[in-house]
Amino acid sequence: MTQTTQPSEWKNILSEDENILWQGAPDRSFHVPPKNLFLVIFGLFFAGFALFWMTMAYSAGGTFWMFGLLHFSVGVGIIAIALFGGTYKRRHTFYTLTDQNAYIATNLPIVGRKLNTFRITDTTPISYAPGHLATVHFATKQVRTKNGYRTVDIGFERIEDGGDVYRLIRQLQDPKEGDM
Repeated sequence: MTQTTQPSEWKNILSEDENILWQGAPDRSFHVPPKNLFLVIFGLFFAGFALFWMTMAYSAGGTFWMFGLLHFSVGVGIIAIALFGGTYKRRHTFYTLTDQNAYIATNLPIVGRKLNTFRITDTTPISYAPGHLATVHFATKQVRTKNGYRTVDIGFERIEDGGDVYRLIRQLQDPKEGDM
């Protein structure tokens, strides 16, 4: 699990004295968070209404019913993203913890490859959600909403060895913590 050398692909990313302690990825199994169920229901109503409208317009004759295809497609897209978007993103996400930073790498279509770096210091707030698939948060960001902003936690989510990763981060913050 612990690694103390720099692989060649990290040569231009890590600083000279930085060493990789852990690498992993989120669980890749299909999972829909409960908050996405609202989007699924909304998408069903959106697509369902469009389908109803297209049926009524088709019965009137002509090709006017085809204007409903856009709305139907949007409804189906909302459902698909709510059900499969998170799983797809997790399958293209990779985590690395070094003795100085936490890295979250993603490789998604359209967006491309992206590497986010988060400095781990003795004042970095760490939260740990234990379980079979644990989560360790170590950063936050502000996301704009229509009513202002909300805070989103950032970290290594749905990882099998979350307890070990949490202990490694605590050791980085205070070497005495890791002895517990």
